[in-house]
Amino acid sequence: MISRHIFGPKCGNRVTVKQIARYLTGPGNAAKPPSRLAFAFDIDGVLIRGKNPLPAAKEALSILDGNNKLGLKIPFILLTNGGGVSEEERCRKLSSQLGVQIHSEQFIQAHTVLKSVVHNYADVPVLVLGGKGDALRRVAEGYGFQKVYNTLDILAWNPSIWPFHDLTQEERACVKPTDFSKIQFGAIFVFHDPRNWALDIQIMCDVIQSRGIIGGSHESNDTRKPVDLVFCNPDLIWQSDFEAPRMGQGAFKVAFQAVFQSLTGSTYPHIQIGKPTEATYKFAEMMLKHRLQGVPNPSLYMVGDNPESDIAGANAAGWKSILVRTGVYDPRRGPPSHRPTHETEDVAEAVRWALEQEACP
Repeated sequence: MISRHIFGPKCGNRVTVKQIARYLTGPGNAAKPPSRLAFAFDIDGVLIRGKNPLPAAKEALSILDGNNKLGLKIPFILLTNGGGVSEEERCRKLSSQLGVQIHSEQFIQAHTVLKSVVHNYADVPVLVLGGKGDALRRVAEGYGFQKVYNTLDILAWNPSIWPFHDLTQEERACVKPTDFSKIQFGAIFVFHDPRNWALDIQIMCDVIQSRGIIGGSHESNDTRKPVDLVFCNPDLIWQSDFEAPRMGQGAFKVAFQAVFQSLTGSTYPHIQIGKPTEATYKFAEMMLKHRLQGVPNPSLYMVGDNPESDIAGANAAGWKSILVRTGVYDPRRGPPSHRPTHETEDVAEAVRWALEQEACP
């Protein structure tokens, strides 16, 4: 069985306020809100669709910036199951798209929570999946992981591992030459949506069945420690600028587990973070409370478009939840799988409704 000590209530390494505070320094923390209200917003389908901001997004953020009857600046964070780049890079892009300054201390993406457990793997070889080229290697190294590899590195080492993909010149330029017969992986982290499902599933099965060493023994009595497997985003689908939702990392997990079960007779134990998991919402709650600077009994609102992640996670965390109709959720397909506190057409209406409930018109 893989280790269960790194996330959530089953672990002795819970994320603490001090750990969060290490990531919350900088200009994004200047506001001193007099209210007890704070928001977490999903991004895709709430503030942005595809590459373009939704019409209501700028109005909602303007209200939070003080353009309300009381002139209150109301703190908020962005909480997304997206990822694939560094927090700083994504915030620069979001700031440009939304027309307001978004700081990394206001932003949690699917793999941000891994910052709080990097000390368990800092010097352990880890396999990081997802994203383009070696972008996520750089992100993981920025978090503090020191021995980071990806499936392109492994394919470059031995092309017969998956003979159905020839590395492009661009891919070859970013590989990390390594003799993987001498590397024992301790963990696999699926940071972001994989680009080549077949290659990644094949190598995941190789690494897990050999307990970390590619080409090693598959014997069940092997004394090597099992490989930890962590998925950062459980979303089966997500909303892009295409009319119908697209498959997400959750679909990749289903595909991997189906193949692994066919090979071995059982699925592989794994750890899941990202919305709606407890680990991610606790991380977000401490970030919001830090921004509220000690205001007692705060009212925390999650505004999202996905009942399975945004609404389910907020409800379980004891937050208030608002479901918008600009993304994954479509009321024409029936009621939401998880009942929100309130349902609105868009994010601006959601913010106005919340302020009315808190007597902050």
